[in-house]
Amino acid sequence: MGKLLFEQQLRVDFEDRLLAHLQVVITAKLRRGESFVFSWRDDPSVGDGRTSIWVHPRSVIVYKYHGSRRPALNRAWLDALSYTANSPEGLYVVPEPPPPRAETGSQDEAD
Repeated sequence: MGKLLFEQQLRVDFEDRLLAHLQVVITAKLRRGESFVFSWRDDPSVGDGRTSIWVHPRSVIVYKYHGSRRPALNRAWLDALSYTANSPEGLYVVPEPPPPRAETGSQDEAD
């Protein structure tokens, strides 16, 4: 279980695989100088509910991974997350779609 640390005030647990995908999408938006809302469902252990943060190019974000191996990236999931990030609602976590058939072999090796 990795952690996203935002502005040294907020620590959120995400699975390493999801965190790697979020990092790519968030980094792409920030490189273009784009600000956006990022929302997620809170774990029941922290009271359930939902949290939203305003992410901007001057945000301080740390991605702390539990594992040392870099997860394989699923292009279809990156596209789905990017789609939400570019919507009026902002970035939110969507379930991982199956990778295109061409990526299936590399996907299985990484798991």
